[in-house]
Amino acid sequence: MNDNHKEIKLEIEPRIAQQLVGNLGENLHEIEEGLGISIYSRGNEMVISGEDINVDRGVSVIETISNQLLRGYQLTISEIGYMVRLAKANELYKVNSLTETIVAITARGKKIYPRTLGQKLYVDSIKHNGLTFGIGPAGTGKTYLAVALAVAALQAKEVSRLILTRPAVEAGEKLGFLPGDLQEKVDPYLRPIYDALYDVMGVDLFQKNLERGIIEIAPLAYMRGRTLDDAFIILDEAQNTTPEQMMMFLTRMGFGSRMVVTGDITQIDLPKGSSSGLVQVSDIFKDIPSIAVVRLSDRDVVRHELVQLIIRAYERYRKLNENKGVGDLGIE
Repeated sequence: MNDNHKEIKLEIEPRIAQQLVGNLGENLHEIEEGLGISIYSRGNEMVISGEDINVDRGVSVIETISNQLLRGYQLTISEIGYMVRLAKANELYKVNSLTETIVAITARGKKIYPRTLGQKLYVDSIKHNGLTFGIGPAGTGKTYLAVALAVAALQAKEVSRLILTRPAVEAGEKLGFLPGDLQEKVDPYLRPIYDALYDVMGVDLFQKNLERGIIEIAPLAYMRGRTLDDAFIILDEAQNTTPEQMMMFLTRMGFGSRMVVTGDITQIDLPKGSSSGLVQVSDIFKDIPSIAVVRLSDRDVVRHELVQLIIRAYERYRKLNENKGVGDLGIE
């Protein structure tokens, strides 16, 4: 037998054993594949075997998952994969700091917390800065976490209203040609914000606050000329703002307000030749107190694991072709 081979037997708390194993053993399979080990499970007993360092890592991952499940947290397969990657980087000990950071509690009583270290940095930055930029690919929770923090701030009476906005780039100057009133015209562009608010606040409370003016959801153009005091303000899809629009929006901040600007600079829908206001922020606001620029990556994606692979594949494609004169991909 290989001198580096190791086998460890674990006993799992019976009430969480099935949760730990996952549907058709998918959780254990994720750990096995990620660490190159074998896990045999029967009842509440597990036998982990393989190269000694990876067996130790596997034990640590299983114990960490067990502790999270015992504390009532429901883990997704992507979160388990993330724990495996942290274990391989000897950073698994940082996982507990994630679930200790409760962002908000949804209308259904579900706890919202950062699911990656990048997300935790983003959440902490929003809490401790007047203006935070969250830049990263789809699936990293930029909008959802910002909305959750906004609702928590409203509930704690830290602000008196929420203002959420997006540029309706695809509509451009042609909103008048679309059917319906203004709200019906812009709703498709604001739908992700609605979805997040429904989940965090609940439909009934959301509608009540919307009718009372405590929540305002509007296209970016409607921010011009205003001063927004005592508000939590979110600009979503900010990669589709021009530098002039970005400056206009940022200078709307009033006393007692907090701003979060989110976007993905790989998905710019502006006309050819137009610059994105979000691309410039890292240089413009570098080292300015109370302004944070947080960059999330494919490591912070908390959707289906294929989303990470898709993002990485497109990133490789861009790097391969950026010196060949290939145009934008136009991904939506």
